[in-house]
Amino acid sequence: MYSTGREGSTVTAVPSDARLPRTAVVADPQPGRLARNAQALRDAGYTVLEAADADHLAALLGAGEPSVVVADASLSGVQSTLSGVQSTAPVLVVLDLDNPAEIAAANPPGVHDCITKPSAPKELVHRASVLIEQVSRRRASRQEAEGLREQLREVSAAVRATNDPQEIANHVVSGFGRTFRADHVVLITFEDHRVPAITAEWHGPGLAELPPDALPGEEEARATADALWAGTETLSAEGNEAEARATDKPAPAVAGAASTLAVPIGEGNSSLGIIWIAMMDRPRTWSSAELGLIQHVAGNAAYGLIQSHLISSQQQVVKQLRELDKAKTDFLATVNHELRTPLTSIMAYLDMIQESTEHPVSREVHQMLDIVVRNTERLRTLIEDMLSVSRGGLDNAGMQLAPVRLGRTLDLVAAALRPLATLQNVTIDVDPVPEDPEILADEVQLQQVFTNLVSNAIKFTPSGGRIEVGSESHAAADGSKWATVRVADTGIGISSDEVDHVFTRFYRASNAMAGAIPGTGLGLAISKDIVERHGGRIDVASTLGAGTTVTVSLPLGTDRIQVN
Repeated sequence: MYSTGREGSTVTAVPSDARLPRTAVVADPQPGRLARNAQALRDAGYTVLEAADADHLAALLGAGEPSVVVADASLSGVQSTLSGVQSTAPVLVVLDLDNPAEIAAANPPGVHDCITKPSAPKELVHRASVLIEQVSRRRASRQEAEGLREQLREVSAAVRATNDPQEIANHVVSGFGRTFRADHVVLITFEDHRVPAITAEWHGPGLAELPPDALPGEEEARATADALWAGTETLSAEGNEAEARATDKPAPAVAGAASTLAVPIGEGNSSLGIIWIAMMDRPRTWSSAELGLIQHVAGNAAYGLIQSHLISSQQQVVKQLRELDKAKTDFLATVNHELRTPLTSIMAYLDMIQESTEHPVSREVHQMLDIVVRNTERLRTLIEDMLSVSRGGLDNAGMQLAPVRLGRTLDLVAAALRPLATLQNVTIDVDPVPEDPEILADEVQLQQVFTNLVSNAIKFTPSGGRIEVGSESHAAADGSKWATVRVADTGIGISSDEVDHVFTRFYRASNAMAGAIPGTGLGLAISKDIVERHGGRIDVASTLGAGTTVTVSLPLGTDRIQVN
């Protein structure tokens, strides 16, 4: 930080309370000395209260706040009295430098000054008046610093409350301008990857904006900021621009200003920008408290600018990712549409060939056609899965909700997939359901869920394995009723560190990839989407090499559906 001012700048005097009525409490066990000191203060215009012992002194201090306390060190108990009474009045102790006991008594908290005895009346009055003036100045300085601290605390709060870099800069310049009654405050940031390039200016009421050439160019401003940021102390100087240049110090920044304060803002080892605070027609001397508060707010501003720039950059990245995701979705939708058209024709002609009675095919050809039909159906299922992904999941508006018997649905799915399981030499067992529960659901979508789960189990179960499909009804702790379906296989399983990822689109376990088991990694993701739209949940438990169990829980009854 660097401050410059024209010649003739002076420190603004703190207002004195010398003309205000002053009261003094004089405490001394020796009557003659007590009377003499009290009279000297009365002659100087003080209202004086006298105390001959510590108890009387404590009573007087408890009854009111005097301007000064003059206490003789020989007063018995004076040390404990001054330490115990909650008084902010300055204390002047009169002591004998040849008496060790009195010297020790003159050191309790709250003692501000000492005077030797016997003291001349004029000296006593002078020392008391100076002490009052000093304490008054310190109090005024503390009050002023607290007032500034409160105003700048509001500025820092406004900076923290926004992520807009321009708003942050505007809060800083307006806050500094109003707090310090400046004429002009300008904040600029340099070209830097950490912050955006910003310029913010504030000017006092009735003043015009600074002309374009009033501030130095970016190179000179950056050089000034770098020089100040590299220093560990506050740099200040008085004098005109020529004197500043002659000493190789930064020159005043604002042309025509009586005084200028340059405040660097930065992070790490380099500056990010600079703040100019200018007084155009009057000098300004900055106290250490003011400079410390300014530096604190400038630090908050730098942090806020960096964070807001990071957030803005992240938002841009998210926007680009969303655009890429939309482009991918549009591409998938187009490709799926183009694939479905020829596939529909292929399936139609296959049906015609298989069902033709005029020109029946041989058994060998019929077996080959069955393989083609199965692979065509597999391709159709894959296209439907890709279409669901391209649409971003299922549409609630497209769900056809109706009462569905869960046991019947599971029987239909098992019957449709048994031929595929037979080819794999895998057994599918559906446990009988004593009471077939009824749920409110889209039957087609529900069949897709269980078809995905059972077909997955078939794919990942080696020859000779077994798949068990079972269901049951139960009541939860909150009284709600649920139907639970479990599809358990004796397949290759999934490792514990991969099982949490199986519902991620396009994710495939490492052992499936290594075994070249076909699939896209969409089945479980789509199934989870359907189940959650029916107000249910789906879970997977698996042991590598021992098998996998997928559990689907769905709410029972027409009043339990929770379509999201």
